[in-house]
Amino acid sequence: QVQFVESGGGLVQPGESLRLSCVASGFTFSAYSMTWYRQAPGKERELVAFITGSSGTTNYADAVKGRFTISRDNAKNTVYLQMNSLKPEDTAMYYCHWARGGSWGQGTQVTVSS
Repeated sequence: QVQFVESGGGLVQPGESLRLSCVASGFTFSAYSMTWYRQAPGKERELVAFITGSSGTTNYADAVKGRFTISRDNAKNTVYLQMNSLKPEDTAMYYCHWARGGSWGQGTQVTVSS
């Protein structure tokens, strides 16, 4: 059974940082690309960052380029999202997922507010 468990969210002030983690299980983690998504209230879910399984090639949404960094530890079945210089518009529920569809995790809430 494929599962994703996100953690690390919280309430921070603008300009501060957070590091999100997502532990995946139920599949060969190293073989698959992983993606962080976010969904703000009243908005559609959007792609934030993407990392391939083998080479670790990354890609980012324009809104987070230069501020967020995605990485992975295949030995721990974990993908990370380092978020620096956070802005109020980064406030959302953050989720990780793979490309094969299926159920989503519970997400982790990030709130950026002064």
